[in-house]
Amino acid sequence: MSSKDFTQNDRNIAHSSAYETSIIKVIFENVEEGIMITNKQKQIVAVNPAFEFVTGYSSQEVIGHKPVILQSGLHDSAFYKKMWAKIDTDGIWQGEIWNRRKTGDIYPEWLTILAVKDADDCIMNYCGIFTDLSERKSVESELKKRTLTDLLTKINNRFAYLERMKALLLTSAATTTPMRHAIYFLDIDRFKQINDVFGHEVGDKLLIAVAKRIQKLLKNKDIFARYGDDEFAITLTNIVHPREAAKFAQQVIYEMEQPFIIEEQEIFVSASIGISLYPLDGTTTDELVHRADKAMYFSRQTGPGNFAFFIDDLEIDAKRVLLLDTELRKAIENDDFQLYFQPKVSLSTKQVIGVEALVRWKNDKLGFVSPAEFIPYAEETGLIIPLSEIIIEMACNAFHVLRANGYANVPIALNISSIHFQQPNFLETIQKILEKNNASAHNFEIEVTERTVLENSLEAVSKFNRLKQLGFTLSIDDFGTGYSSLSYLIRFPFDVLKIDRSFVQHICSSEEKQGVVDAIIHMAHRLNMQVVAEGVESTQQAELLQEIDCDFAQGFHYGKPMPLGELLQFLAYWEHIQ
Repeated sequence: MSSKDFTQNDRNIAHSSAYETSIIKVIFENVEEGIMITNKQKQIVAVNPAFEFVTGYSSQEVIGHKPVILQSGLHDSAFYKKMWAKIDTDGIWQGEIWNRRKTGDIYPEWLTILAVKDADDCIMNYCGIFTDLSERKSVESELKKRTLTDLLTKINNRFAYLERMKALLLTSAATTTPMRHAIYFLDIDRFKQINDVFGHEVGDKLLIAVAKRIQKLLKNKDIFARYGDDEFAITLTNIVHPREAAKFAQQVIYEMEQPFIIEEQEIFVSASIGISLYPLDGTTTDELVHRADKAMYFSRQTGPGNFAFFIDDLEIDAKRVLLLDTELRKAIENDDFQLYFQPKVSLSTKQVIGVEALVRWKNDKLGFVSPAEFIPYAEETGLIIPLSEIIIEMACNAFHVLRANGYANVPIALNISSIHFQQPNFLETIQKILEKNNASAHNFEIEVTERTVLENSLEAVSKFNRLKQLGFTLSIDDFGTGYSSLSYLIRFPFDVLKIDRSFVQHICSSEEKQGVVDAIIHMAHRLNMQVVAEGVESTQQAELLQEIDCDFAQGFHYGKPMPLGELLQFLAYWEHIQ
């Protein structure tokens, strides 16, 4: 929807009990962030329950007032001038700020302020979204009282690792979206021999160098610690596939095999690594570390510089990874892929309103390779960019076939990887492909995930606006499985919101799921977005979705993904039975 539409909704917010009931009372109750909306004069017009809980103020007490009521007094006027200057310039400010509760207590929060503009680029509203950092600060303060850092390597020590793992596993168990983590137990091969030959001082410097090399391979969200004398524990968080765990182990082994220069001595070492997977191999830190440790001893039996998974069935052959890489590159070079299409159906008219293009790959050596395997690998290696360009070209050809058969009104939805989207020449490339294939953007829909809009979001806004200008329909895919922040729905010009199948799956048996889906639909409609429910597999689900005003449905109830020839037959059959 446009900023102007949202502003009009905002003007009515204080007078619309229906809005508060359907949006704030349902959706906002599922959002942990506090939300405050003001008019352009910076007078508060709406707050959500999380705001009330954190600040202690009820909505009645703050509506009509300015946010100054929350100021702690810890920030001077220059701080606020700088903050508002950035909002006026960039349309957004993010940072840590201290505010005051109704009780008088001051507290830290992470605050995002968005300027909501109308079609003439005039600011009409401000939206503040914040997270209370009090508990986190308290925990940080307590942890600082303890020894969390290994004094030699300056990374986490065993105690810190156990504490961070405890927090990670509690969060993972509480989330509705399944999470998978890889736990590594690493031991430096023949370390005692190095100490005996070169002395403990050299051994200590080697441990420092090892820690630095491994640290460079990790992301901030991962956990890394010195667990024992020459033992390290690593947790790779939120992996998608066990192959990621294997790939990382190979990277560590490679880094360890490169010579270390210690006191002008060239020292060669290797490492044995064991891997366990959460939740498959355990749900507690003790279980996961113990099983990774057992796997490490197993890997050592096969020789130095190896890794092993705790469960043999999960051990991924390094040869397959190499073969996958070779064959994928060949397939990209030879356009050796096929597009399948899954129809999307209007719940009110029962007409097919579009299809989603899904790539498939069958290889002579690897057989049918699941997209869940080769797509993440393509993203990791950068091959996703040429692969995506091939998919767009194939989709252009498919549309010409559809049009030739009388289905020019069936647009094709394309899944765009965040890595591809972030390329500086993304817009230029996609325009060239359309021109080359004599295709119009109006015949296609761009589907992106929450990850795409939250990475480099300021640049993303510009790209999405340009895509809209070109004529693409824009869709946010798998809504509810990622960050689920409301702010990006307001800032980005999405036309369609796709509800993830995990919400639809139990909609007929869970009132909670039904309530969430109902609220998402009403929120999307309020933002002038249409809604597609994914994973619809039964008449009962379809009928219930129609009752709660869902626009479109997609799933096996209507049709599985199918090649283009079958799609043409399906469309002809569907027209016949309507």
